[in-house]
Amino acid sequence: MEEISVPDPAILKELLKYKMPFGKYKDTLIADLPVSYLEWFQRQGFPAGKLGMLLSTMYEIQINGLGELLHRLRKMQ
Repeated sequence: MEEISVPDPAILKELLKYKMPFGKYKDTLIADLPVSYLEWFQRQGFPAGKLGMLLSTMYEIQINGLGELLHRLRKMQ
């Protein structure tokens, strides 16, 4: 039987609050980073820790066309 993953709402909320701490997109919300930037991290390697987890989660959301999840959550806040 195939296991279905359900996104953790706490992580989705973090994507709407956590800002990029460095680089070209410093102070940009992780949820608002362009997919090209996330793709660069995917090729180069995501940073360790919480930031890397959030960036890789946002990358997966973008490449799988799940941006609507964040759009709905943003409206609810």
